[in-house]
Amino acid sequence: MGANNLFSEVFYRMFSKRQKAEGKCVSKKILIFLLMSGQAFSQHQNVKITDLPPKSEDFVFPFISYPQNPKAANKINTYLQVDQLEYIPGSGGEPSALVLSGKTSYSNYVYFYSWEKLPAPENILSIALDGEASGAYPEGFKIWKNFDLRTGNLINAKDLFQPNAVKAIEGMIRKKVRKEIDDFLKDLKSQKDSSEEIQDEIAIYEDCFTDYTLGSVQYYFTENKIKFIAERCSNHAMRALDELGSHEVDFTYKELDKYWSLYAKNLLSGVQQVHQTSFSNTLYHGKIDGKYPVTVLMGNVNEDGSFSAKYWYDKNKKLIEWHGKIKGSHISLVESSGYSEEAKQWMVKALIEADMKGNKVNGTWRDEKTGKNLKLELEEL
Repeated sequence: MGANNLFSEVFYRMFSKRQKAEGKCVSKKILIFLLMSGQAFSQHQNVKITDLPPKSEDFVFPFISYPQNPKAANKINTYLQVDQLEYIPGSGGEPSALVLSGKTSYSNYVYFYSWEKLPAPENILSIALDGEASGAYPEGFKIWKNFDLRTGNLINAKDLFQPNAVKAIEGMIRKKVRKEIDDFLKDLKSQKDSSEEIQDEIAIYEDCFTDYTLGSVQYYFTENKIKFIAERCSNHAMRALDELGSHEVDFTYKELDKYWSLYAKNLLSGVQQVHQTSFSNTLYHGKIDGKYPVTVLMGNVNEDGSFSAKYWYDKNKKLIEWHGKIKGSHISLVESSGYSEEAKQWMVKALIEADMKGNKVNGTWRDEKTGKNLKLELEEL
C-alpha cells in the first residue's frame, strides 16, 4: 500500500471510529474525497504571489511561485510577462522597461498599479490586474487572467463548455447584459429631464453592441460562480456619459452544470486528470532546422480562425511575431521583417506551414529570401 493510500486508510478508520461513537454513519468514499480536497486546498495555499522587481509607483506586477509545481509557475510567469509586458523572462534589463517607455506594440505608455489574487476553486489561479494606458487621454483598465494550476496554461473560456453549448452560453450572457441595459434605459426615459445630455446617454444604450462571444468577454472565477465582464456601451469620447460602464454578469457553477465540458468539470471539482484543450494562448517549445531552439506563445484564435503568435530563439530572446490562420488542423503563418515605407507594405521574411496533431505542431519555416525550407517541430510545454 502506497503512502497516500495508507494515510487515507488511517484517516478513514480514525474518523469512522469517532463518527460511530457519535451515532453517525459515514461513507469511505466521502471521507477520502474530503481528505483529497483538504490536500488540494493545502496545495492551492502554497501558490504565492509577490511583486515582480523592480516595483515602482507605476509598476506593480505579479510574480507567481509554486514550489509544488514550478513548471506551472514558470509557464504562468512567462505568459503574463510576454503577453502584458512584451518581455521575455531572463532576457536581461527591467521587465517594466518597454511598457513604461511606450515602446510596446500598444504604442502607449502602460502602467500597472496593483494586482489581486481572487478566491477560486483549487485547480485555478484567478488574478486581477489594475492599470492605466495613456494615449490621447489616459484610460484606466482592469484585466482578469485565469490559469490551470495543474498545467500552468491560461484557461480559454471556450474550453470550459461543450462545443454545442457555446452559442447557448453566449446567448445567456447577452440576455443578462441586455436586461441591465434595458432596465437602465427605462429609468432614463422616465425622467422628466430631457436635456441634450440625457438624450445622448439614451442614444448610447439604444445603439449598444451586445453581440458578445466568449472570445470577446473577460471572466474570472469565484468560489461558487463564474463572472463574465463585457465591454461598456460607450466609446472613449462618450465615456463620461456612460453611467453603467462595463457589464458584469455571473452564473453559479450549478446553473451551468449541463453545459460544462469534461475538462471544466474536472477543473472545478479538483480532479487532477487533465484533458486536451485548444491551442489558443498556449506555450510551445521546439526547434527550427533541428538545431535552433525556439519558444512560441500562441495567441487567441478568433472566430474566423485568424490569430497571431509571438516566438523567440532561446539563445537571443528577442520577440518575433507571426500572423495567420488555422483551418482545421492546418496552420498558415507569415513572419514579417518590418514595414517598408517605400513599398507601403509589410515585408515578408518567412512563411510557416504546419499541421497540429495532439500537442505537437510540425511543418516548415520557409525563408523567403533564399527559398529554403527549414523543418519546424514544436511540442506544447
